[in-house]
Amino acid sequence: MPLFPPFNLPEGVILLITDGLAAPADFVLHRCLASHLKEKRKPKAIILSVSEGIGRWKALASKSNVNLERHLDSGSLEFIEVLGDVQAPSTEGGNSLKAVLNCVKTSLNRAVDNSKIVILDDISMLEWIGFTLIDVIRFARALRAVCLKANATLFVRHHIVTPNEPDEVFRHLLQTCTYHLEVLPLASGRSGTVSGEVALHIGFSAPSETVKLIPRSAALQYRLTDIGPDFFAKGTSEGVL
Repeated sequence: MPLFPPFNLPEGVILLITDGLAAPADFVLHRCLASHLKEKRKPKAIILSVSEGIGRWKALASKSNVNLERHLDSGSLEFIEVLGDVQAPSTEGGNSLKAVLNCVKTSLNRAVDNSKIVILDDISMLEWIGFTLIDVIRFARALRAVCLKANATLFVRHHIVTPNEPDEVFRHLLQTCTYHLEVLPLASGRSGTVSGEVALHIGFSAPSETVKLIPRSAALQYRLTDIGPDFFAKGTSEGVL
């Protein structure tokens, strides 16, 4: 079943999701999680959270009629607070992100179905809290390898702080992702009826046959509602989904 309509991405991809303060991509992650848990017969989802606690995930999932507590109890969802499972980068012993990787690998190996997703939210926080650039890139590379081996879909959110000056982590993620979903604010500024725009670009590891791409010039606009996003073509304000 395609992921994240109306973009209809295939399963097993590495999806890089970029956003900024003016247009956060929370709705993408929460919609993908809710759809996966509701539509799959034996779903498996792993959230690697660097920035948000489980309480916020539960609150937003409830708006989509998804009870995360039930999925946590059944084992179909695992929530890993990355900062709670790793040593501070300044402590002796160095990088302990391997512990997180081991948790993901073990969890994916236990899954009884191929319907598996991993959400990393968000990778940029790791560098901000003190992990070195090489630690973050190695972690991203290793997590990608684990997910590919398990045929799991990987969603990686990366906050863009300086849009005109891409950072090294972003450059690495762009080279290793299948697709790049870009969440953008309106160029014209805030609007009461439009929350932002979404474009879909090809990644360097995409197959020869890809889904329909959406360049910035034809980006879909979206409006956030209490139950999720509505998408529509520019200038229409009418839902396409």
